[in-house]
Parts: sequence; C-alpha cells; structure tokens
Amino acid sequence: MSNFSLPQLDRVFLTDAGLETDILFNKGVDLPYFSSVTLFTSDEGLDVLEAYYRDFLDLARRMGTGLILESATWRASPDWAEPLGFSVAELDGLNGAAIDLLTRLRAEYADVPVVVSGCLGPRGDGYDPGKLMSEGEAQAYHAHQAAVLAAAGVAMLAAITMTNVPEAVGVANAAKALGIPVAISFTVETDGRLPTGDALGDAIAAVDAATGAYPAYYMINCAHPTHFDSILEDGAAWTSRIGGVRANASCLSHAEFDAMTELDIGDPADLAARHRALIDRFPNIRVLGGCCGTDLRHVAAIAEACLA
Repeated sequence: MSNFSLPQLDRVFLTDAGLETDILFNKGVDLPYFSSVTLFTSDEGLDVLEAYYRDFLDLARRMGTGLILESATWRASPDWAEPLGFSVAELDGLNGAAIDLLTRLRAEYADVPVVVSGCLGPRGDGYDPGKLMSEGEAQAYHAHQAAVLAAAGVAMLAAITMTNVPEAVGVANAAKALGIPVAISFTVETDGRLPTGDALGDAIAAVDAATGAYPAYYMINCAHPTHFDSILEDGAAWTSRIGGVRANASCLSHAEFDAMTELDIGDPADLAARHRALIDRFPNIRVLGGCCGTDLRHVAAIAEACLA
C-alpha cells in the first residue's frame, strides 16, 4: 500500500464544488464539451475561474481548515484536443497553466493549508463507460496527462468520475509509475453501483488488488448521498478506504440530469445534514466538496455541518 503523507488523510479538508455546472449554469459561461480548461484561453475566462477558486479559499480560511485545489483539467486529456480545437501540445500548455494558477493562489493564501491536485477525467464520458479499455491501454492513455500535471508541480493526482475498474487501475498505475499520490473517485448510479454494474466495494477491492493498494484513498462522486449511503458497510475494509465524497446536489439520475435545461440545486441544508451523518459513521471520510449542481452554498453548508 502506498504510504503518502497527504494532510487530508489526518484531518478534514474541503475541496471545491461542481466547477463545470457552476460555471456553465450559474455564471453563464460556455464550456465547449464541458471542458473548463478552455477558460485559460481568455482573460475573461481566467478571471471567472480565479474568482471561483478564491471563494473556496476564503471559505477554508473562515472555517479554519485546509483546501484541496482541484485543477480545471477534468476534460483535458489528449483525445479531447482535436474536438476542442487544440493540438496536443497546446492542450498540454493549458494543463500547465491550470496548475500555475493554483500554485499562485496557494502562495497568496499562505495561511490556508492547500493541496494542489491535478484532475484527470475519464477518456470518454463521466456517466457512461462506453467502450472499455484494458488496464494497460488505460495506463498508456492517462500517462500522458498525468506526466504533464506531475511536471507542473502537483502534490497529487485525482481521477474524478471513473466509471469502470480497468480505467481506474490504469490511472492508478500511471500515477504509480510517476511515484505521485493518486485518489480514485468513482461515479455511482442511483443504486450505489458503478455504471458498469459493479458494486462499489468490489471495484475498490479490484483496484487495490491490481495496483498493490496504490491509491492514497478513494472517493465517491457524481451521486446524491441517498444513492449510496445505504450500501456503505460499517466496519468493512473497503469502506475504510473511502477518504472523500463529492456528491451531486440533486437526487436525479444521470439520465435525468443529462436531459436538464435548468440546474437542480437540491436542498443544501439537507445535503449538509447527510454529509454530517456520513462522517459520523465513517470518520475516515475527510475530503468534502461537491459535484454536479453544487456551488459555494452547498460546500459552505457542508463545512458548517461537519466542522461544527
């Protein structure tokens, strides 16, 4: 098992919310192919993104806790270069710019414990596993962006919205080859299972078995707590590996969410109470943020409920 000294393994750290849905729906800024790395191509986009991060840094400062700054690179791996109108080299440059912004903000907020994390998204869709890669194919594919982010100076990598086991194994092994910590975050459906139908516990066990338990921790994301809280087993080895939750604001399914033209922000107070109940049951869950439909309001409510 990897033995990394990440500060969020020992105390609660906040992270950000549903960056893409917040920017798109609440801020009214277009994101081609849902790719927030495109914000680095204009001064206006950069200003929006910097203000977004500052809100969460200010929240962490107010709550007296740390913050994981997740880079705006979820959809910035090589396959997305051509659809977004970039060369792979240009997209690599935007990945570097994303980390440079976070590094600059970390220096400015020196009183806030900050972990700069390089975000990796799935090769395809975050809801639909599509055509599955082998573990080796996934490692070869994700190694490129992982190396760019590592060279830019991240403290860790985070694979967000992983829909299947082989791709998660590939990302973990790409990080392992670089000697950099990685968190693996699985998307689950309304029944708490991966989009492939795999049980979450089985997926975590499979990735650990294939990688020598390399991931620093696992996370659950892109689902409402009502979709997964009943499948978490008290006292099970696999639940002890879950170190964070980035939940959706809405109770809707992914299919329903995809069809929406207006954002469902759910009930921030109820979401916060459910997070409090989760960390009371599983104190190893120490990274708290949001996914689709969440914004600063949701993460602030979660912070106030869980850090009180």
